[in-house]
Formats: sequence, structure tokens, C-alpha cells
Amino acid sequence: MLKKLFAVVAFAFLLGACDEPQQAAAPPPPPPVKNFLVFFDFDKSSLTPRALDIVKEAANTAKAGGNARLTCTGHTDTSGPANYNMALSLRRAASVKTALVRQGVPADQITVIGRGETALLVPTKDGVREPQNRRVEIVIQ
Repeated sequence: MLKKLFAVVAFAFLLGACDEPQQAAAPPPPPPVKNFLVFFDFDKSSLTPRALDIVKEAANTAKAGGNARLTCTGHTDTSGPANYNMALSLRRAASVKTALVRQGVPADQITVIGRGETALLVPTKDGVREPQNRRVEIVIQ
């Protein structure tokens, strides 16, 4: 009797070992990252009407994504002193954050970063006024 029981248990074990292992369902892919660029006039941190349109579009995208995290990274061109440009880049990013909050994005979902003239979109020499470098990048994740 013990031999039969042992044989049945061994058979069940071997049969189970031959089964294909169950694969766990793959986790859903992360939501795509969305980027928006808001441009500024020379030495300004105020938003133009076109910039406000872009901020509104970014806010709508963020709100549609639920609990999205946003990063507003401010940039400047190379005209002016580096320390002034760092402060200006932060003012620009803060200006965009304020506009996003007005559009209904919770403030605690938005991070503000200033890069000054350290991450140029268009490489230039020092002292060059380049409109493409005067921007805030909004990244929604």
C-alpha cells in the first residue's frame, strides 16, 4: 500500500514538473512621456498669448493622465551673466508652474528646475541672444 501511495505521489510530482511554468502577465507599459516647449521674449519671464495656449494644452494633457508628474525646466540664452540667467530660468519655470496651477494642475505634482544657460537648445557663443534657448520645457510623465 505504501509503495502504491509513493508511486502515485512520485507520478504527480513528475507530472507537475513537466507542466509549463505559468507566466505572470506583463506589467502595463509606462505612460508615454509628453513634452511641451514654452518660449519667452528676451529677458522676460511673462507668458505670451501663444505660451499660454501651450500651457493650457499641457495642463489638459496632465489632467487627462490622472496623477501625472510634471517637470518645468527653465532655460535662457547666453546673453547676460550666468548667475542672472540662472535666476531668470527659475523665474520662467515658476511662471509656467503658476499658469499650470491656474489651469487646474495640482501644485504638488509640478517640479521646477532652473538650468540657466547650461543646456542650450541651439549652441551659441557667450553673449548671443538666441530665441530658441529662452524656453521652459514641460515634461509630463
